[in-house]
Amino acid sequence: MVQEEIAYQNKDITSKVLAECFKGKTFKVYGLDLPEIRRVLPTNLPTVKANELRLDNLFELADGTVAIVDYESEYKKEDKIKYLNYLTGIANRYAKENQDCPVLRMIVIYTGDIKRGQTSDRYDIGAVRVKLEQAFLSELDSHEIFRHLKEKVERNELLDDEEIMELIIQPLSYRKREEKEAQIRETVKLAAQIQDRGQQLFALSGILVFADKVIDMETANKIRRAIEMTQVARIFEEEKQQALTQALSQAARVFEEEKQQAEKKHKEEKERNARQIVIRMIKKNYPTEEIVSLVSSFSQDDIEALRKEVERAEL
Repeated sequence: MVQEEIAYQNKDITSKVLAECFKGKTFKVYGLDLPEIRRVLPTNLPTVKANELRLDNLFELADGTVAIVDYESEYKKEDKIKYLNYLTGIANRYAKENQDCPVLRMIVIYTGDIKRGQTSDRYDIGAVRVKLEQAFLSELDSHEIFRHLKEKVERNELLDDEEIMELIIQPLSYRKREEKEAQIRETVKLAAQIQDRGQQLFALSGILVFADKVIDMETANKIRRAIEMTQVARIFEEEKQQALTQALSQAARVFEEEKQQAEKKHKEEKERNARQIVIRMIKKNYPTEEIVSLVSSFSQDDIEALRKEVERAEL
């Protein structure tokens, strides 16, 4: 019961993060050749009882198909009935929403406990035939993957999309439960060292959701606290950037206003100086045409008007 509570809380906490971050990611690290993820879909299927059906992940892919992704640490033939319930539950949800059901893919990812050849990818009961797409995490070189990721994180380098997915999934490539739990804790420590806030948040959220079947309560709570701290840090960073942008914008406005005032003052001073020069030339009886040729900012009409003004002042 405790483990079930962890699983549902995990998805509630991280669904928004994963919906934002999974876009554009692929299943290539699992050895599956599938289109990119377009968006994360809700996993609740109200048409069946909750204790009968709980999806691990549901994704809409770039080609319009929908991928149901389930993680298994053991192979049981009766699980294929569960998968069939997934498929009919999703088809029923689309029908209730008056939408055509897209092509559905049933993806089963086996943890390190299961090797290729120990499973069957078909369920055939005559009228119904289900074809599974399987991936085996036992085929991952877990130690080498973690070593490479650790070195890269410690050099403060950004991880690419495949490396982020490897970081999230590699704890499940171990065979024994205690090995998985130990590697989850190591992976959480490594994820917390990622400098990029977005990658850090995605990695922690992904570990929490993908490993929810084997994760213990203490580690789950530790990840949730780290996620909360990361989200607070991200909000703080966004607010700091917003404040900086506002300050720079305000400084730019002040600078532009001061520049315009300086230019206006300079123009007025230049006009005053030109006026004084013209007045002196008028008093020395320079012809209007000659003044115009020397002071281009004054027209003949301007000079004649100023000449009359000087004459009136001398009377």
